Amino acid sequence: MNQQIEEIKKRIEPLRQEIINHKVYSVIRDIDDLKIFMQYHVYAVWDFMSLLKALQNHLTCTTVPWFPKGAPDTRYLINEIVVGEESDLDHNGERKSHFELYLDAMNQCGADRTAILGFTDELQRSGDFEKAFTISDTPLEARDFVSFTFQTILSKKDFLQSAIFTFGREDLIPGMFISIINEIHKNFPDEISIFKYYIERHIEVDGDHHSNLALQMTANLCGDNLQHWREAEEAIILSLKSRVNLWDGVYNQLMNKK
Repeated sequence: MNQQIEEIKKRIEPLRQEIINHKVYSVIRDIDDLKIFMQYHVYAVWDFMSLLKALQNHLTCTTVPWFPKGAPDTRYLINEIVVGEESDLDHNGERKSHFELYLDAMNQCGADRTAILGFTDELQRSGDFEKAFTISDTPLEARDFVSFTFQTILSKKDFLQSAIFTFGREDLIPGMFISIINEIHKNFPDEISIFKYYIERHIEVDGDHHSNLALQMTANLCGDNLQHWREAEEAIILSLKSRVNLWDGVYNQLMNKK
């Protein structure tokens, strides 16, 4: 493994542990708690897809006429991830993006999709993030999370996009959360079977195969440029702090409900 990658892993480990051991997981007890969690988490699922497509746009030719762009190895890495994230198999064996699968899971368990659908609908119409946030009444922590991601996207720095894509999203689901989902599923198998499938699929695909591809992509893009590696580490730290803030928002909402 790349030495710079290993050094980043060591330096961000305390933040990763803060996310994995976040107090939000200890207060998710039933399906109603899970619904609130999903209403926040869905924004991270959506902007992950946006980050993914930004990388594909930067690293491959997505316009016509087509011309070779970037390193073939890097093109392969991002296109391989896109196929899995944008057109995976759902619980019925049908092709869907992970975002669409997540919306199906929310619909099945009765989680309120009004905010996320209002946000994406308005953003698609107007392209105005602030207007979309306001109209949909997106939670503040979700606004901050999405805003950070899109600041990174708008930087046009593919190595930064790759860095937060790789370290800010993968391998952050704790075993504790899996146990909670399994327990809720025992009592509500017809309400959260899709969400259980989503989580299991995420671990299977994103946490292993895609994680390795993303690590290699980040190593390729940063190369031997020490300044790129320094900027990448700073962006990763901010990304992880943004995730902590998102989970804080879920926790506070759950505690207010309780």
